[in-house]
Amino acid sequence: MVEFKNVSVTYSSGVDALSNINLKINDGDFAFVVGSNGAGKSTLIKLILKEIDATEGTVIANGYNLRKIRRSKISKLRRTIGVVFQDFRLIPTMTVYENIAFVLRVIDAPKKYIKTRVPYVLELVGLSDKMKAYPEQLSGGEQQRVALARALVNDPKLIIADEPTGNIDPELSYDIVELLKCINECGTTILMVTHEHNLVRYFGGRVINLDGGQVVFDEEVGGSNESK
Repeated sequence: MVEFKNVSVTYSSGVDALSNINLKINDGDFAFVVGSNGAGKSTLIKLILKEIDATEGTVIANGYNLRKIRRSKISKLRRTIGVVFQDFRLIPTMTVYENIAFVLRVIDAPKKYIKTRVPYVLELVGLSDKMKAYPEQLSGGEQQRVALARALVNDPKLIIADEPTGNIDPELSYDIVELLKCINECGTTILMVTHEHNLVRYFGGRVINLDGGQVVFDEEVGGSNESK
């Protein structure tokens, strides 16, 4: 669960990035976060990841009060969150398997667990046959699936997908969101930041619209795919 209670963020430059935000993402939710550049979407993500602190108010993420959290606990918080970036951020000198296994090795997961978990998440994203390939040998859509598998491998409570379809072909964007929807149906909370309103209109669901650092819309909307 993620909750923002009267949260404001003012940067040192004097820019008010968020203004008195009240927002709750329940366990198991799938929510689209939309808004123009400068609306506050990136600030929202940085707060959840404890990359920045709120100027005012309280942020709760996966059971942690981020105003009171000890520095030693921040890494534990981040292990409960998987992040998928627009630019994939795969390590080019590592194979698909190694890119995903790296996440588990960092937290000293047992080798036996790594050997079973990595193939499992690759199967989930439909890339079992690409285990030994390098990122440059994959299409943009395949690289994003690897990035999603990497976010999944530590079994996080929450996945933040930050413009996950921004660098892939438009027709593949729907496949990525379908995959995120399937992951959500298995119980993982999904927060997807996007500029692609066509995806939001197609899939529907909870839509949170930020504008000028404020939540101006937060409702469930129907998707055009529902009639198909």
